Amino acid sequence: MGLTNVSVMVPFCRTPEEGKKVLKVMKDNGLKKSESLKVYVMCEIPDNVVLADDFLKVFDGMSIGSNDLTQLTLGMDRDGNEQIRSISNENNEAVKYLIAEVIKKCKARGKYIGICGQAPSDYPEFAQFLVKCGIESISLNPDSVIKTTIKIYEEEQKH
Repeated sequence: MGLTNVSVMVPFCRTPEEGKKVLKVMKDNGLKKSESLKVYVMCEIPDNVVLADDFLKVFDGMSIGSNDLTQLTLGMDRDGNEQIRSISNENNEAVKYLIAEVIKKCKARGKYIGICGQAPSDYPEFAQFLVKCGIESISLNPDSVIKTTIKIYEEEQKH
């Protein structure tokens, strides 16, 4: 179609081999990776972090889906439970470790890394953590743009 401002985001990709199959289906249907068409994988599963180097051989970069990554790292349902709400968010050290690792791996390979999860909107200090780690882009809910952007600016001024 000649579009140059479109990227493909592959959700919930469990293995690099599964990613290769997705790219083959795209190619078989006339859509292939190119300089102008980037194909990213969502980083939503702990194995996306553990095997990030292998996923990055297949894809142009990653976008962290922090809601699912948190859920699957901590072994809880998406809605959480009032009794464990204090640990069921992205500020959990295990989740932050995984996020910092995948950012580091993407940057080391010169690949795109962003986040499209809820955490930066809910926790402005989490957005600061992401900036400190070197994230390239952060999506935000409309109601949190101003307060979170201020926190991001404050963190960027430290570097």
